[in-house]
Amino acid sequence: MKKLTSETLRNLYLDFFKSKGHAIIPSASLIPENDPTVLFTTAGMHPLVPYLLGEKHPAGTRLCDVQKCVRTGDIDEVGDSSHCTFFEMLGNWSLGDYFKKEMIGWSFEFLTSEKYLGIPVNDIAVTCFAGDDDCPKDGESAEHWRECGILPENIYYLPKSGNWWGPAGTTGPCGPDTEMHIIRNHEIADKLGAYDFEEAPSGTFLEIWNDVFMQYNKNAEGKYEPLKQRNVDTGMGLERTLCILNGKASVYETDIFEKAIEKIESLTGKKYGESEDITRAFRVVLDHIRTATFMLGDTKGIVPSNTDQGYILRRIIRRAVRFGRNINLPQGSLKEISATFVEKYREIYPELVKNSAKVYEELEKEETKFSKTLQQGIREFEKVASSLSEGGEIDGVTAFHLYDTYGFPVEITNEMAREKGLSVDVKGYEAAYAEHQAKSRAGSEQKFACGLADHKEETTKLHTATHLLHAALKIVCSPDVEQKGSNITEERLRFDFNFARKLTPEEVAEVERLVNEQISKNVPVVMREMSLEEAKKEGFTGLFESKYGERVKTYSIGEFSREICGGPHVANTGELGTFKIAKQENVSAGIKRIKAVLN
Repeated sequence: MKKLTSETLRNLYLDFFKSKGHAIIPSASLIPENDPTVLFTTAGMHPLVPYLLGEKHPAGTRLCDVQKCVRTGDIDEVGDSSHCTFFEMLGNWSLGDYFKKEMIGWSFEFLTSEKYLGIPVNDIAVTCFAGDDDCPKDGESAEHWRECGILPENIYYLPKSGNWWGPAGTTGPCGPDTEMHIIRNHEIADKLGAYDFEEAPSGTFLEIWNDVFMQYNKNAEGKYEPLKQRNVDTGMGLERTLCILNGKASVYETDIFEKAIEKIESLTGKKYGESEDITRAFRVVLDHIRTATFMLGDTKGIVPSNTDQGYILRRIIRRAVRFGRNINLPQGSLKEISATFVEKYREIYPELVKNSAKVYEELEKEETKFSKTLQQGIREFEKVASSLSEGGEIDGVTAFHLYDTYGFPVEITNEMAREKGLSVDVKGYEAAYAEHQAKSRAGSEQKFACGLADHKEETTKLHTATHLLHAALKIVCSPDVEQKGSNITEERLRFDFNFARKLTPEEVAEVERLVNEQISKNVPVVMREMSLEEAKKEGFTGLFESKYGERVKTYSIGEFSREICGGPHVANTGELGTFKIAKQENVSAGIKRIKAVLN
């Protein structure tokens, strides 16, 4: 197999699917648009859900991209050889176009052709859906693999737990998938039967790619009905694929992290790989600073806070500071490490360069804030830990004290406790948090579960109202007002925008009047597809231009609002009801938040 750099692998993948008639679309933001069920974009399919459900995509029915993703469910595992919180997903999609035969043929070609990855056919194993009482065995995919040249003994069958995608909720699109693996131990693999794949020891196979075939809809009765629009959704993790192709033991030994490792070594005098503990600390710092750089530098960039995405960002930065201390990383170093990633990705994600000053400023602020109390907090933790025997539990009030006084997120306290054979009363911590803080993050964990973007009727109305709110703020506050983020549920809209102060009561009333005036006029909401350049010339607002492809969807509400957008909209403003601003909040310096409802 070929040894490739990250740049070469990205280009190979995109060029391959471009040659198969796919339109190349840019990565969407890490912050999902109009989906309150998740905090971050967790997969390449996430921004494309409306189109997988049947909405027409401006670029056509064959799409390909490299999508920025963040998954934080395994954050405590970061430090091993493979886990990353930020990663890039190579993906391609068929929106009611080609299906299994074409996709499997292309997958085989990309994996095995000397022009592309050049992996020997005998080193590839695939898995297919075994079938159950609900849906038949996916013999069709297996047959296509055999026709391509995959050895019959290297085709395995797994149940829904292993080879099935979705639905993300209780109902919706779903279907079998087929996964491609590199055989790392032929001696073991050759002895397995077709249904014994899951019994193989860890390391026998390494997954490299996954093709999902959305061909069913699970209805409210739990039955699986054939979909009218059958889709293909694929995903290949860039970091893991690089690791496999280059024969590396860890994703951190690929070219992506090379300059950052050199920087940390020069700052600390330590060498990556010189001991297990030092290597783990390097990896945590590498991963978390890369992730923080992308979060802060995103087109919808966030800042550290105590809620939602900001809480995760704060936790990641502070965990990097703690592990950096283990390798004598000097204070003020995070921005220097971040700069290596900005440089590495400057051509691929120019928003990092554009927002680099903010990235470095926020990293430095958060590092300084946490470093002031870190040493004192660790001493306090050590006192508590020394008073407990192995297997003991740190009570919730103490865990909250470490958070409230020393800035230790409970996850850091929990991690430090595990290192000493202790546990933390997390429920007790949450009770203490709820009692002492105005805003509790209790219950926010469910936001990590991936789900479909919300296109319910009430959410669609509120999304349309957001366009009107944005236009009204430009009139009342300043033409320079721009959206800096949004979150919409069935109950309310949340809209972040740049402005130096809260609105006065008179300004709030005027914004409400302007929005409700447009609602009372029953203005049609008109969608038109055009090139991005045409949209700019016609005065459409592009909130996050770097996420758009060459062709975009535009929405006009009379002459009042003209925006580029991919979200759901009503047909007429008269459907909205009465608009009311419920609350104003400060998000960060120069960023304000409005929460509003429709009655």
